[in-house]
Amino acid sequence: MMSPGLSHAESILRVATTMADIPLTTGQPSQGAEGQRFIGNTLYDGLVGWDLSKADKPAVLVPGLATEWSVDDDTKTRWTFKLRDGVKFHDGSDFTAQAVVWNLDKLLNTSSPQFDQTQAAQAATYIAPIKAYKVIDDKTVEIETKEPDAVLPYLLSQVYMSSPARWNEVGGSWAEFAKKPSGTGPWMLEKLVPRERAELVKNPNYWNEARIPKSDRLVMFTMPDPTTRVAALLSGKVDWVEAPPPDTVPRLEKQGMKIVKNIYPHVWPYQLSHLDNSPFADINVRKAANLAIDREGLSGFLGGLAQPATGMVYEGHPWYGNPTFKIKYDPEEAKRLLAASGYGPKNPVKVKVAISTAGSGQMQPLPMNEFIQANWKDVGIDAEFEVMEWESLRAHRRAGAAAKENEGIHTINNSWGFWDPDIALLNTSWSAKPPPGGYNWGLFQRANTDELAAKAKAEFDPAKQDELLAKLHAAIVDEAMWVWVVHDLNPRALSPKVKGFVQAQSWFQDLSPVYVE
Repeated sequence: MMSPGLSHAESILRVATTMADIPLTTGQPSQGAEGQRFIGNTLYDGLVGWDLSKADKPAVLVPGLATEWSVDDDTKTRWTFKLRDGVKFHDGSDFTAQAVVWNLDKLLNTSSPQFDQTQAAQAATYIAPIKAYKVIDDKTVEIETKEPDAVLPYLLSQVYMSSPARWNEVGGSWAEFAKKPSGTGPWMLEKLVPRERAELVKNPNYWNEARIPKSDRLVMFTMPDPTTRVAALLSGKVDWVEAPPPDTVPRLEKQGMKIVKNIYPHVWPYQLSHLDNSPFADINVRKAANLAIDREGLSGFLGGLAQPATGMVYEGHPWYGNPTFKIKYDPEEAKRLLAASGYGPKNPVKVKVAISTAGSGQMQPLPMNEFIQANWKDVGIDAEFEVMEWESLRAHRRAGAAAKENEGIHTINNSWGFWDPDIALLNTSWSAKPPPGGYNWGLFQRANTDELAAKAKAEFDPAKQDELLAKLHAAIVDEAMWVWVVHDLNPRALSPKVKGFVQAQSWFQDLSPVYVE
């Protein structure tokens, strides 16, 4: 499991991820938000960061490579970012305003030598609002959005800064850059074996002294099979396992392993196609699909590592609102709704579902989908699965329901975050935000939700924006826009020797303070 020659004196943290391959290392990682957690936020930084140091409150935005930012009061479209002094890339070159513009060009300017379509595809939704950008001075950048956009700082936390100097050094090749990436993050890539592991070493010169890693080396393994991950932990080959299977938790605890979990902004849903040829174009079918699921039973099946969902966000969240459609287990009402639309035991609804074998935030996708398949069958919904690898599923999601590759697919099981207004509600429900620039996979469109989304996007007062988002959330629940199943509790299993980890209320986690005793 480890490469030969590692020093026994090194402090090494070994993590088993759910990914089937190492994410892109060029700057904008693949493999979803797990790729951002393990490659984006380790090798790189954004202009804006997250405070991941607390377990008892949701993570909030904090200064990253920018120490402060502001928006022009008159236009609400011109943002000024003041950059941090003394930051260097891993190759020793300086981080400057020119480097920020160079990185935006690699994603937005197709005529620039460094433009990379692969990275641009990964960053499409984060850069979609940007109209223009320019250097004001070495430590100041201006970014102009196409329209007032109060969400921009959240989006820029996921636009990572790669080194222009390293790109030039390797001959202007992103393929070569991937082998020897250079960011500004707390870790540096030393070795990569595709589909097997990445070995990172700490950056002793990291600009944030409080986040210089406590471990000398971080080794990330690709282990999409959950039983393989557990076996690796029990045998001592790894110290940390993502998403342990619920039925293994008692055994892991008996062996002294720590099971850590925490509520965080994440939901496990089915994103529905609203195209005319989709059964889910019928609100009765959408509501029936929601009411047919025994979420309490599923949560029990998951060993208490999840809790029932009644919408995109959990009850008590500032964006929850007051939906009138109550998502619960009511199979008789589901049957009644289906009958009203002409369906029944002899004429079941037939739906095709794209699911993954594993992946970022996908929990235990195969047994969970089989559980729900049985629930649906009980009320008159026959679900056929099209099973694919996680990155393939993400490609289907980025293409949108109307794309040729999604022909015949009526819903995708793609786990989802709600850490910012865009990913949670605006880009999922607004008809102006279809893929690839938005997340409205199923091409949902309603006049009232479009109006609420547009207002929330341009509302810079946080309290007023929360009110609009709560109304929007209530509206999409009442329309049963998706089928929302459970909120998982972000479980992971750690060796008792692992110290220093704080489980933030976030999809992202900080590995810098973690070490093995």
